[in-house]
Amino acid sequence: MATTATKRIHMLVTPTEKQKIAKKAAQAGISIGTFLKQAAAAYRSTEDDQILEWMIDQMTHSANRSIVAMNETLAFVDASNNRIASYEKNAKQS
Repeated sequence: MATTATKRIHMLVTPTEKQKIAKKAAQAGISIGTFLKQAAAAYRSTEDDQILEWMIDQMTHSANRSIVAMNETLAFVDASNNRIASYEKNAKQS
């Protein structure tokens, strides 16, 4: 069920700003009011961007730690395989 708009927002803009807004709304094929409502709905604050950047930094840090851990594990397995191969070689020679 659609809600009927009953409230107005009054704002002042310069003639140039109005012209730019009207042009963009026309290019989108919508009214200025609809254009401004959609623009407001799409707005993301700087705080949102900062939170996203922090999350990306945390994920990058976590991925880097995982890479280090995997490389250390692979090195350990490789060293273990070399020891086993050495033991097997010595056992055959005995």
